[in-house]
Amino acid sequence: MNLSKKNLNENISRKTGASIEDSSKMLESFLSIIKKNTRSKNVKLASFGSFQYKKTLERQGRNPKTKELYIIPVARKLFFKASNTIKAAIN
Repeated sequence: MNLSKKNLNENISRKTGASIEDSSKMLESFLSIIKKNTRSKNVKLASFGSFQYKKTLERQGRNPKTKELYIIPVARKLFFKASNTIKAAIN
């Protein structure tokens, strides 16, 4: 089952008794806080996991169709690492 923002909004609304609009605002503000704070530091949520940016190195790529080589530039990617509590609940 995939969870979309719409599904999350409906679940938040059902569990809290808030309207869909209010639950949407809650979810959006939560996600914006995560995005904003991970730019400068790691964000750890107890019993859930941590979010952090990692810098990928410049590397060589290849177009599989034309076999043409090119350079993939340095990039910052957001990573999530699940806590042991979440890992234990899944397994």
